[in-house]
Amino acid sequence: MSPQSNKKIVYQGEPGANSHIACAEVFPDWEAVDKPSFEDAFVAVVDGSAELAMIPIENTIAGRVADIHHLMPTSGLNIIGEFFLPLQHQLMAVKGATLETVKVAYSHPMALGQCRESLKRLGLIPHIAADTAGAARRIAEANDPTKAAIASTLAAEIYGLDIIAANIADADHNTTRFIILSREPDWAPAGNGPCVTTFVFKVRNVPAALYKAMGGFATNSVNMTKLESYQLEGEFVATQFYADVEGHPDDANVRLALEELAFFSAEVKILGVYPAHPFRFAERKKRG
Repeated sequence: MSPQSNKKIVYQGEPGANSHIACAEVFPDWEAVDKPSFEDAFVAVVDGSAELAMIPIENTIAGRVADIHHLMPTSGLNIIGEFFLPLQHQLMAVKGATLETVKVAYSHPMALGQCRESLKRLGLIPHIAADTAGAARRIAEANDPTKAAIASTLAAEIYGLDIIAANIADADHNTTRFIILSREPDWAPAGNGPCVTTFVFKVRNVPAALYKAMGGFATNSVNMTKLESYQLEGEFVATQFYADVEGHPDDANVRLALEELAFFSAEVKILGVYPAHPFRFAERKKRG
């Protein structure tokens, strides 16, 4: 996953979005290409117009990013890496605007959720935009001192806006986790440092199937860091699960846990085996 020139990585949003910043930090020599939607970013990798995609999957304040868990299993794409980006949200407006003139704030739903208490304190009405940087562009174009955007410092620079309130996220630990997607699988080698294995599965329609399927991870001391359930095909039952575990499928304990999972599941599909980002362990060390 070493950076190379003349390669393209796509992200959802507009220039200055946090996903754009993540692309620049991980792949500084690649061309970062903006796409209007997550679906468009996925398609760009599938059809070969880009090599990789940088996709946000969860945030420490606002939780999971909607739609990604539904898109991943059927996309045909593979997770080859992860990246954690600490976020600092800025409230920005056109030149001459102040906290006294601004009445509403536009941003992506995730950013609005991450700044909910700050918006209440400032007396601002939240309005949803397609992404953070797109909200900044709209505010610049509207040239209306009653409107503001929540976006990055880079977005303020790109669109010529003034930051009227800095670092307004509700918590200092505000961090988004991104996954890096590729057409081809590129499993990290076993025994070459900490790994994460991501997979989806559907349990069999038998009593206590999920409990039994998860038992192998407990008995084999495999740390499961993520487990999400969601509906498929309009049914009001949790028929599919998305999970992350620490370890490699070639590790004896992970292999045994996956074998037990497969026994109680109708389908198991590994989406990626990739190096664990150092942020995981830095945060764990801070918590003791």
